[in-house]
Amino acid sequence: MTPAASVSSTLLEVSHLTRYFGSGNNLLAAVKGVSFSLQPGEIVAVVGESGSGKSTLARLLLRLLPPNSGSIAFAGRDVSVVRTADYWREVQAIFQDPYASFNQFYTVRRVLGNALRLLNGQMAAHQREERMRSSLEAVGLKPDEILGKWPHQLSGGQRQRVMMARALMLQPKLLIADEPTSALDASLRVSVLNLLQDLRKQHGMSILFITHDIGQAYYLCDRMLVMYQGELVEQGTVEEVVRKAEHPYTQRLLADVPKLH
Repeated sequence: MTPAASVSSTLLEVSHLTRYFGSGNNLLAAVKGVSFSLQPGEIVAVVGESGSGKSTLARLLLRLLPPNSGSIAFAGRDVSVVRTADYWREVQAIFQDPYASFNQFYTVRRVLGNALRLLNGQMAAHQREERMRSSLEAVGLKPDEILGKWPHQLSGGQRQRVMMARALMLQPKLLIADEPTSALDASLRVSVLNLLQDLRKQHGMSILFITHDIGQAYYLCDRMLVMYQGELVEQGTVEEVVRKAEHPYTQRLLADVPKLH
């Protein structure tokens, strides 16, 4: 594992974040009073099984859902008072299914070009072209082979790399990666994990890595947050969580990955 950047300021501060769905007897607390922080240049894992609330947490952090209570501060500012477009210049995401992230009728060039609209025309045409090409190259793709293709012409690994390039083009401070390897085979999973490490090394990018796989979290991340039934039940460095797990749920997750012991 690569050590996190040595900096003092907090990039992301989440305090008592809560989100309910339904009402009355059908009320469900998908996220319950979650609090944690993330530093610049740090990779933090949110680990939990399906239904633990981790993807709802990701959508709250991306402002795709409003919280019922609690707060999110990014670089010292309450995100609820920041324009969404401004926030998305700083915070980008990649998701579990890259195919669903594409408009199936758009080429890669158009998908990437649309993302640059968040920059409000601050770049000339040749600068946009250079940004697209350099971002594709940064994730190991050849622009001349990729830019003119449609999603169905790409492999799963290529589609996920295009999504990473789209995020990288905006040079965000934080990348939220929600189960980015789940739809990939084993060899491609390792490739994507290594690429995420490279993005941190080369661009100083912070990453919130959301996964059900505690082994991947151990391989990639500096710290680990364990979610169970909407709550954070354990958190610490990956070594602390793996070697000194206290909560029964964390112990159960670890039991499925015996090599980590």
